[in-house]
Amino acid sequence: MNRAILCGHLGRDPESRDTRGGQVVRLSVATSERRKQGDQWVDHTEWHRVVCFGRTAENCARFLGKGRQVLVEGRIQTSSYEKDGETRYSTEIVAERVEFVGGRGDAAPSRSNASRGASRPSDDVPF
Repeated sequence: MNRAILCGHLGRDPESRDTRGGQVVRLSVATSERRKQGDQWVDHTEWHRVVCFGRTAENCARFLGKGRQVLVEGRIQTSSYEKDGETRYSTEIVAERVEFVGGRGDAAPSRSNASRGASRPSDDVPF
């Protein structure tokens, strides 16, 4: 079973683009944990690339902004590409569900989202 569940904060505003198949949105999600190194506790942050399609993408682009906490469920996908004659790999989470967590005041919507006059959904409604 290929299943990933992340709960973290957006590192930047969603990156949205329109394709023939519909809207695609990329999210940068940071998860963190505390680890003990010697006598001190150290925070360790891991960054995850998340891609959303369809209605999920539309809602993420409309309502999310940098700093907002999200719960992402999806599958892990690795792709390869050539750059300068070298094969490189990229791993991302293909989101099947993105839930907006935390209070509405966690992060204000970006200026571009706010200028659209978007109303905000209930925080307990998954998209």
